[in-house]
Amino acid sequence: MFKLFKKVFKSVREYKIYAIITPLFMIGEAAIECALPFVMTRLVKTINIIREANSFEPLIPWIILIIAMTIASITCGILGGRFASMASCGFAKNLREDLYKKIESFSFENIDHFHASSLVTRMTTDVNNAQMSFAMTIRIVIRAPLMLVFSAIMAFAVGGVLAFIFIAAIPVIALIFFIIAKCAMSIFRRVFKRYDVLNESVQENVAGMRVVKSFVREEYEDNKFSTASNSLAKDFIKAEKIVALMNPLMNTAIHIVYLLVMFLTSYLIMSNVTDPEKGAEIIDGSVVWNGLGPEDMSALLSYGVQILMSIMMISMIVTMLVMSFESIRRICEVLDEEPTIVNPENPVMALKDGSVIFKNVSFKYNKDAERNAVENINIDIKSGQFIGIIGSTGSGKSTLVNLISRLYDISDGELDVGGHDVKSYDLKVLRDSVAVVLQKNFLFSGTIRSNMQWGNKNATDEEIMNAIRIAQIPDIINHYKEGLDHVVEQGGANFSGGQKQRLCIARAVLKKPKILILDDSTSAVDTKTDKMIRKALKSDLPSMTKIVIAQRISSIEDADQIIVLDNGKIDGIGTHSELLKNNLIYQEVYYSQTQKGGR
Repeated sequence: MFKLFKKVFKSVREYKIYAIITPLFMIGEAAIECALPFVMTRLVKTINIIREANSFEPLIPWIILIIAMTIASITCGILGGRFASMASCGFAKNLREDLYKKIESFSFENIDHFHASSLVTRMTTDVNNAQMSFAMTIRIVIRAPLMLVFSAIMAFAVGGVLAFIFIAAIPVIALIFFIIAKCAMSIFRRVFKRYDVLNESVQENVAGMRVVKSFVREEYEDNKFSTASNSLAKDFIKAEKIVALMNPLMNTAIHIVYLLVMFLTSYLIMSNVTDPEKGAEIIDGSVVWNGLGPEDMSALLSYGVQILMSIMMISMIVTMLVMSFESIRRICEVLDEEPTIVNPENPVMALKDGSVIFKNVSFKYNKDAERNAVENINIDIKSGQFIGIIGSTGSGKSTLVNLISRLYDISDGELDVGGHDVKSYDLKVLRDSVAVVLQKNFLFSGTIRSNMQWGNKNATDEEIMNAIRIAQIPDIINHYKEGLDHVVEQGGANFSGGQKQRLCIARAVLKKPKILILDDSTSAVDTKTDKMIRKALKSDLPSMTKIVIAQRISSIEDADQIIVLDNGKIDGIGTHSELLKNNLIYQEVYYSQTQKGGR
């Protein structure tokens, strides 16, 4: 447990000074609060002197001291709270940044391992729990034990052996806390897994809201969400019921100990008051036992309450740590995850051209998979060629092209890009030289210009417009009076599917890559526009290798090579005319799309 907390708390960094200052103020506050009952005892005893001297002068220094101590205690409390807030908020900020940077370094394989919804939960709910845990740690973890120690010392100084009553209660209460924490821990672990399921449901439904409404499935999705939400609530209620036992048990312990002290003190005084040899006597009308007067008994009870309140504060910490431990464990899982794809020690820092050679390449998504996603792939792509890839759903088309930019690493064989093994390149250099337009087109909230600058942050308006012209979408700029500054809603929700596809193509072209991969990226545009895009790519970017995955043969029939995939394996390679003569799969697709029938 402590290793996990230590790992997470490294994110404090530049806010460490506030985390160090906070406990110092907590020490000051605890010391003053422990000293106050003792000073009050001296004040009460001074009142007896006032009666004899008939003067208030002896009282003045004590009053000034109490006022000063009170102001100092309040000041320490306020400053401690302020610096604790600064430290905990800064810690949470850094922790989110560390998590985000770590996630950015992940390969697709790492992300598949956690799932997107779970990563979102860890960066939000789990970080918030860690933040609260940290804030309580630097404030109460220091203050409560110090209060406990200081109060115990002062209780023995004032009450002698009677203070053992309070000390004896500590192990009993600690045992209760341990049992409660152990019971609650397993439930909290289950709770955070349900958080992932709930977030996944929300993310899926918000992203697919148009589909939900078009199929009139609101009621079904409501029930699905309610089921996940109710399961989460039931587990939380169960865990909170267990944790909630701490406060009533703590209060019960406080009152039992309080009554024991009152009873025992009263019994000793009343049973021995008639026998001076046993330490009890009456002084100025007050019963005093072994030198303890009423003011001393009052101070003893105050210290006893402080001891037990310190234990209660420690119980609050235990409760919070129990709740946050599972969150911190989940955060550490992400921080400890090693990216499956990393830079080599001496990386190649430039691609000389866009050539790609697959040599007996096979790939599976995980080591335990029963079969390869692609198997025994042999392809030789010359720089500047236009390559088409076609095949049925699940045949491995997207998987194959993802290997080129090292979104996944091959399992067997050799993959050369630009004359070097793909694993020998610096990742940034490689991915800057390979532009991929994925099946799921995504635009970021902002403007058209800011989205285009993802391809080249220093691109001029002229360069952006040229890329937009190649993607055959200049009309979208002319249509809006804001032009390139037209607002893009989250996910590009205010654009049609075809518009999003073409904007994503323009963004990729703006990178000026050596290799451009279009993964079924013109499926939402008409055949005429599709043809114009291919023509513009060929004429404007002749040296760029273009790899196009398509479902329509018309999108790739003029390719230099067409690769036919079937069940992860190459079924045929050739030009359109060659495949039309000798490849059955290609023939079936072609004749079904052109409605010309069989041969």
